[in-house]
Amino acid sequence: MSADPIPGRPQPRDAEAVALQRAVAALETVILGKPRQIRLCLACLLARGHLLIEDVPGVGKTTLAHALAHLLGLGWQRVQFTSDLLPADIVGVSVFDRATQQFRFRNGPIFTQLLLADEINRASPRTQSALLEAMEERQVSVDLTTYRLPDPFFVVATENPHEELGTFALPESQLDRFLMRITLGYPEARFERELLRKGERRDLLSEMTPVLDAASVLRLQQAVRAVHVSDPLLDYVQALIERTRGRADLKLGLSPRAGQGLIRAAQAWAHLAGRQAVLPEDVQAVLSAVAAHRLEPREPAGAVDGERLAADLLERVPVPI
Repeated sequence: MSADPIPGRPQPRDAEAVALQRAVAALETVILGKPRQIRLCLACLLARGHLLIEDVPGVGKTTLAHALAHLLGLGWQRVQFTSDLLPADIVGVSVFDRATQQFRFRNGPIFTQLLLADEINRASPRTQSALLEAMEERQVSVDLTTYRLPDPFFVVATENPHEELGTFALPESQLDRFLMRITLGYPEARFERELLRKGERRDLLSEMTPVLDAASVLRLQQAVRAVHVSDPLLDYVQALIERTRGRADLKLGLSPRAGQGLIRAAQAWAHLAGRQAVLPEDVQAVLSAVAAHRLEPREPAGAVDGERLAADLLERVPVPI
């Protein structure tokens, strides 16, 4: 007969929720002044999505990925994307083993739990496409053989602004594989002062112990999928999606995949807030990160952007009562 739970002692699921909040607090000591972006990163992971960070060099994109992997107890690899990078450099390659007289597949860096694809838009479209199957199917196919990737599998890609030299714009099919896109931006003056005074924040990670592990992350992802989504909430999401379709100022509206991603992201945001049901505020909190990079305006770049289009959606679509 199993023992009854001890009153006052956190049960496994509660303990993981507490550990998740500890991870949030620890991340906020590494990446200063960016609480919203930190929660979006965690929500993206808990929703089993992938994250794109677009920003100028030197604002902490790589440090954020490193901190996520360290505090969540995930194995990670970093790949520096360059113009001469080949798909085999990411996925792996079959090499001939003279001892067995057979080809043997040698895993590439993609066989990890958290992959940092640094400056992804500096690689050619052919190399970028090496991630498509991995991000969607969580597997790679080489020489007619399919290899499963570790679970969890989370891609954090960084990209430089498109106006920088030596960059290739990500195609729509690649952008759509990223559940969220965020920017970090420059820190506020008081946080930058602390950075200047205390130096490299990544050094703090050596003093921190992981608060979760891969098995805990998988259980948290399952818990997120169990967060309740009501019919009125689904009506609200459908109304937001429908509003993007048929607009003269957009090339394409949001796809069903984008709608599914919006629901998962809202569930993860609600879970981070300690709730078991999604509220309209959860959808509103994640909409820009989920939708902005999928909303491509017809006007020339700079006339209107996805961020403003997402904000316009929230203004025009009424919240269900």
